[in-house]
Amino acid sequence: MTAPAYRRLSVEERRGQLIDTALALFAHRPPEEVSLDEVAAAAGVSRPLVYRYFPGGKPQLYEEALGSAADELRECFAEPQSGPLTHRLSRALDRYLAFVDGHDAGFAALLRGGSAAETARTDAIVDGVRRAAAEQILLHMRVPEPGPRLRMMVRTWLAGVEAASLIWLDEGKQPPLDELRDWLVDHFVALLAATAAHDPQTAGITRAALAAERSDGAVGRLARRVVPVVEDSLHLL
Repeated sequence: MTAPAYRRLSVEERRGQLIDTALALFAHRPPEEVSLDEVAAAAGVSRPLVYRYFPGGKPQLYEEALGSAADELRECFAEPQSGPLTHRLSRALDRYLAFVDGHDAGFAALLRGGSAAETARTDAIVDGVRRAAAEQILLHMRVPEPGPRLRMMVRTWLAGVEAASLIWLDEGKQPPLDELRDWLVDHFVALLAATAAHDPQTAGITRAALAAERSDGAVGRLARRVVPVVEDSLHLL
């Protein structure tokens, strides 16, 4: 049997292979625990070859791997502008949480900071993902010029999503992902309602968003659970 012919990779293909290999290693271990020798071995190449493509060594490779992951995270919140808002958020969260699940240790190291490979550029990459996610959420809400309260509400919710993701990893990936997703959607609705009580712009957006929701959807289920608790509590006052 004839062995398959060896194919030399182009420059871009080889760079892509090394970035993908590094990203797979960084996904499950903090970057400071991954050596260039391990990246080279996993990619089936020599250490000098890694330096040929990344003369800045591991910091440069980490930055580019992080940039690749950031591109994937940005896409998580991109969603067609149709259907109820909570449905779109649920689909976006499914993609985001799947990323967290597949890049557990690396995701935690990235958001917690303190990595030896961390630089001003890696910080900027992470911040760029956060800002892009906020812009996507505001786009879903069809707000061309959001006011400061609405922007703060969206960014507060995204910070809560990050924190919940880290806690979920610490808690052994419990509760199940679908329960975590639904809980985070409930948080969004609750924050939106609380902000609407203080901000006319958010109130108008909330009314429009809720008009598109179904009574048996996420908002209806949340209301049926929360309203009796609030009413019972008020009776005790």
